[in-house]
Amino acid sequence: MIIKLLLFFNLLTYAVIVSQSFMYMIALRNVQERIEAPAYIELRKLLDENFMAKFKTVMYAGLLLSLVLVIFAAQQPIGFLFFSTLFAFFGLVIDAVITVKGDMPLNTFIRSWTADQHPADWKIYRSKWLLYFSWRQVANISGFVCLLAGAVFGIS
Repeated sequence: MIIKLLLFFNLLTYAVIVSQSFMYMIALRNVQERIEAPAYIELRKLLDENFMAKFKTVMYAGLLLSLVLVIFAAQQPIGFLFFSTLFAFFGLVIDAVITVKGDMPLNTFIRSWTADQHPADWKIYRSKWLLYFSWRQVANISGFVCLLAGAVFGIS
């Protein structure tokens, strides 16, 4: 029963995390690629201001729940559930590492811009941020799919 509860809360938390990736796939990436510097700068600042504090909590919870789930699933270390939860955990770890090493330094730099004062090559920084985020999407969507597969096929 504890594994099912952990899996439920892990899926719920992971769904919140991966929802950002799906929103970018559906609309936000295209919007950011089509707007000019002043609107882009304002959008990034508002998103970061409203998003970061809330997202950190969800990400920490997701990492912790994933690790605890892997530990419980390790009771059968050759089972499908163990491998699916392990891969899901690594998906979140990779997402977090890319965030810290890639996205966050760019976010800090972009927040220093103003509509009137920003680099002439600002689109290169936007492209770098979107590239890092694309890698994060691959990591967290893959991890979510593994976790979902474990929930559906890994519990008897």
